[in-house]
Amino acid sequence: MLNKQLNKSLRSLFALMVLVMGLGLGSVMSASPVQASDQQSSQQQAKAQTSEADLWRAVKSGETGYTTAEGVEAGVLINVAGNQGKELRNQYITPIMALAVTGVFGVFLLFYLVNGPSKLSHGFSGKMVVRWSKADLWIHWIMAISCLVLMFTGLTIMLGKHVVQELLGPDIWAPLIYGSKTVHDWAGPIFIVSWIVCVVKWMPLQTFKMYDLKWFLVVGGYINFGPFKGKHPDSGFANAGEKMWFWTLTLFGLFISVSGIMLVLPGLDLPREASMAALLIHSISAVILIAFTIVHIWMATVLSEGGMECMKSGYCDENWAIQHHNLWYDEIKANGSLRYKD
Repeated sequence: MLNKQLNKSLRSLFALMVLVMGLGLGSVMSASPVQASDQQSSQQQAKAQTSEADLWRAVKSGETGYTTAEGVEAGVLINVAGNQGKELRNQYITPIMALAVTGVFGVFLLFYLVNGPSKLSHGFSGKMVVRWSKADLWIHWIMAISCLVLMFTGLTIMLGKHVVQELLGPDIWAPLIYGSKTVHDWAGPIFIVSWIVCVVKWMPLQTFKMYDLKWFLVVGGYINFGPFKGKHPDSGFANAGEKMWFWTLTLFGLFISVSGIMLVLPGLDLPREASMAALLIHSISAVILIAFTIVHIWMATVLSEGGMECMKSGYCDENWAIQHHNLWYDEIKANGSLRYKD
């Protein structure tokens, strides 16, 4: 009887152990696919994150992808050269432009206050000598006015957002910047045509001579104090300073004209790198021309007594010609081409 009960108890215990082992094995078997699935999902997620990071690194580095869109560089999502060019313009060129405008103007203003204008040693003679033709005056003023318009609108475009945008507010700033861009685009062709005529017509008068070196050494005779006072160097039709201005205008006028055409004609369909290079060349050329234009205006107006009359009427006072352009005066007097105003 005891043995039967013991056997029954052992069989019950064995059945319970089998049940427990079965349940445990089932749990393990059911958990394995879940764990495998979770592990696979984690691997896929990590791989997806790595692939996405690689993708964005490639995009940010400017790599080309595939797109159904047509056009130049349609497969480039982020153009590295464009971003770098924008940073270069904003961080360096724009501050240099502001310095060129305020710095050069300030230096010449200080020089004028300390030195004063270059006076005629023998005063005005009252006899006016023909220096420029009517055609020369038209060429000069068309180019000068278009150049000044381009300067002011260009400065508004480049510096306006840093200087006046906050002061004016959006209601005034929006039409101002739009108008500046429109006027800038239309004044450009006028400048280019007048610039070409100017370069072709005046180039023969702008060759450098050995005596031009002395002009630079004595600062053109414009200094009214110290060892340079009263020094009037030899000069032909154009002095050395005017020649430097002419060749600066010729070289950087070419750069600014070609780059401006590249920027204003969307039909050219240029790569982003070429467009950004054109914008940087245009800006750098503008900085240089603005600085030299300020110098040219100062020299031709307040620093040279009687100088402005030349480009107003085409005539210059005879004493002015003798003092500032003596070799030219001697030449036209010797060959009989000297003509006075009636």
